[in-house]
Amino acid sequence: MLVACLLLFAGCATVAPPRAAAPAAPAALAGRMTVQVDATPSTEARNVTATFDLQGSPDEGRLDLSTPLGTVLAQARWSPGRVALVTPQGETRFASLDALTREVLGESLPVAALFDWLRGRPWPGAPSTPRTEAGEPGFRQLGWLVSLARFDQGLVSARRAEPPAVTVRAKLDRP
Repeated sequence: MLVACLLLFAGCATVAPPRAAAPAAPAALAGRMTVQVDATPSTEARNVTATFDLQGSPDEGRLDLSTPLGTVLAQARWSPGRVALVTPQGETRFASLDALTREVLGESLPVAALFDWLRGRPWPGAPSTPRTEAGEPGFRQLGWLVSLARFDQGLVSARRAEPPAVTVRAKLDRP
C-alpha cells in the first residue's frame, strides 16, 4: 500500500531542473566517554566518565557531558572567536578548546580531531600514519595512538603516551 501511494505521488510530480544539494549537517555523536590522565610527580591522577553528545564541527559546536542519569555536568560551546564552558556554577570563557580542556582536565585534548576519530578516520587537519602494531586497525596523529580494533562495536580508544599519559575511551551509541 505504501509503495502504491509513493508511485501515485511520483506519477503526479513534475520534473524540475536539478538543484545543487545542500550540504548535509554533520550527524551528532553520542555515547559514553572516559578520560584518564595518569599521575605525575606533581599532580594526582584524574578520571572523568560521562555520557556525551558532540554536535556541530570543529569550527562551531557543542559538547554536552552528563551523568548516566541525565544530570548535565557541563556544556562546552564554541564558535569562531568564542569558547565557553557552562556548568551549574555559571559560564567561563576560554581562549581556545585546548585551553578549556587543559583547565578542566589538567591536559589538552584534541577536540577538533575527535569529530573524525570518533567516526573511525584521521582528522584532515594534521598528518597521520597508519598504525602498524600487530595489524590492529588505527592510526597515529598529533602524538596520539588511535585504536579502531573494536570500532565495529562502537568503541574508539586514543592514547597519548608522553607524560602524563592520557587515555580517551568512547563507546558510541548506535541507532
